[in-house]
Amino acid sequence: MLDELTKRPGSTQSRKRVGRGPGSGKGKTSGTGFKGQGTRSGKKIKAWFEGGQMPLQQRVPKRGFHNRFRTAVEIVNVSDLAKLGDGATVDAESLANAGLVRGTRGALIKVLGNGDAPANLTVKVDRVSASARQKIEAAGGTVELNA
Repeated sequence: MLDELTKRPGSTQSRKRVGRGPGSGKGKTSGTGFKGQGTRSGKKIKAWFEGGQMPLQQRVPKRGFHNRFRTAVEIVNVSDLAKLGDGATVDAESLANAGLVRGTRGALIKVLGNGDAPANLTVKVDRVSASARQKIEAAGGTVELNA
């Protein structure tokens, strides 16, 4: 039964044989044109090669320095914590909900000492400046650093 199966007529075509005379449609130069880099044997031209012209990646001006080892830090001032109210627990989630930082993961959060601190805050962040710690503790709050 399987030995009787045949391909349908026209379903396959034979491979185009280049360089086999003018009647083949790919005779003489075998479809590579006359002279130049593309006609040579072993031709391999990378897709981004521009024929010796200065490449785009080199033509475009570069600016600045991008530190691969930079640690992203979100900044929050003590005066911004008044938005959360007195006696609040300040952590990444509460700051994100209040719109004071962009998100709850990724960047570290640092509290800086600009402004006056609300009373009885419990601050649980990654970093705190010395002046911020002093103002929070003077207002009756506590500061805990995340490990």
